[in-house]
Amino acid sequence: MEALKASSFPSFRHPLISTRNPRTVFDRPILHIPSTQEITTSHLIIHSKKANFKIFTAISPTALSTEESLSSDQQVQSEKIEEKFDWYAHWYPVVPLCDLDKRRPHAKKVIGIDIVIWWDRNDNEWKVFDDSCPHRLAPLSEGRIDQWGRLQCVYHGWCFGGSGDCKFIPQAPRDGPPIHTSKKACVAVYPSCVQNGILWFWPNTDPQYKNIYSEQKPHYIPELDDPSFTNTMICRDIPYGEGGRPLEISIKRLDQNGFTAKQIAGENFFIPPCLYYGYFSPGAGPSKNKTSSAGTKDEVIPTVPPQKKALLIFYCIPVSPGNSRLIFASPRNFAVLIERIFPRWIFHIGQNLILDSDLYLLHVEERKLMDVGSINWHKSCYVPTKADALVVSFRRWLNKYGGTRVDWGTKFSGLLPPTPPREQLFDRYWTHTVNCSSCSVAHKSLNVFETALQVMSISCIGIVAAAKQGMVSVAARYGLVCMAIICFLASKWLSQFIYKTFRYHDYDHAFR
Repeated sequence: MEALKASSFPSFRHPLISTRNPRTVFDRPILHIPSTQEITTSHLIIHSKKANFKIFTAISPTALSTEESLSSDQQVQSEKIEEKFDWYAHWYPVVPLCDLDKRRPHAKKVIGIDIVIWWDRNDNEWKVFDDSCPHRLAPLSEGRIDQWGRLQCVYHGWCFGGSGDCKFIPQAPRDGPPIHTSKKACVAVYPSCVQNGILWFWPNTDPQYKNIYSEQKPHYIPELDDPSFTNTMICRDIPYGEGGRPLEISIKRLDQNGFTAKQIAGENFFIPPCLYYGYFSPGAGPSKNKTSSAGTKDEVIPTVPPQKKALLIFYCIPVSPGNSRLIFASPRNFAVLIERIFPRWIFHIGQNLILDSDLYLLHVEERKLMDVGSINWHKSCYVPTKADALVVSFRRWLNKYGGTRVDWGTKFSGLLPPTPPREQLFDRYWTHTVNCSSCSVAHKSLNVFETALQVMSISCIGIVAAAKQGMVSVAARYGLVCMAIICFLASKWLSQFIYKTFRYHDYDHAFR
């Protein structure tokens, strides 16, 4: 993903933070936590018991600001965990709205939770349910939306309304007791909302969080809703949990709310649990400090010229140990015409190729770091430059506030799955194409075009073969034969293009 950042804007080459899933297993999650809405002024109030023990993290001597520098070999800091980050008390992005089909339910997994997303036309909004029918635990995502706008389980036909209540049980006698009204017949409903063109959900079905959106909202990025900015998103499931030139990066703040990094061209922010983004501007100078309204400390104010502004936005969503989902967007208010002319799948070609370039490297790296252990990662990794500041800072945050790893609750042990064959590791169809509204349409359309080329090729040959001597001129015969050859070659090229673009494209660095 470092390459993805660099490719979006050639002059902005910044490394991405790591989001790997370490190994420690936690008990049930602790809930109730307010939200973070402002990066520099708001602070979370996180309730947990204080645990006194030592956590060792690496601090790069040049990656941090001058006053935080330490020696290069013994870069270990002893810290007390006083405020634990609650992984289950935050909003999680699930999928861009542009990739959702209102005609069918969609299966997704976030932080180990299997959910089903469906459009409730009666309430005119997206709903997020537990992907399990209360009858026989069949996945509701394999069901359908019936003619009355209810979510129907196709196993035995049970139907559910937007609030999770069972509306109909086909096997129940019509003149019998209303067994469908039992609480045991209801489906668990997760709070959900739409913001920045993305569907979000709150990973707790307790009724006390039913109106959590009115108290705590996902972090808002106004540029994603600004029509003067481009807004091309890509979403892809990737088989790793991890998440140039010399770079001047200094960390200005690191606490339970994430961290802020200062660079020459702008600012970078990590908002837990899974948002990392930065503001940049071509030709921008260093950011300036400004005294806050309270007069107690300085706030970092990016000096971004209003006429040209760009962002790099990464939602790195934990799915399961060794697997994550990336939602990437790079809105900008300049050079916007090209993205408004060409369809979204055209840009996904390059973005998927860039993701593939790092995929195997990070997949292997995650397993090596698992063997070392999250707390001792600095003993195996040498991160001496300021370009590593973001990675070092994320590791410090994860060890100090995040419990050294994503809290999978009781669903997973935290062990990584075995490495699959490269064909499965670099698969694009099931990790992206089938879930992307633009790429799936392009895939079907190009397949139809490929078939048409093959039909044209065979038809031309058939006409030449069937035509009697003298009925078709020699020039026409040669023309038909050339047309057949061209159509055949075009269909073969298109077949390879479709396969490498939408299904599988191995990435060999030796020949790049």
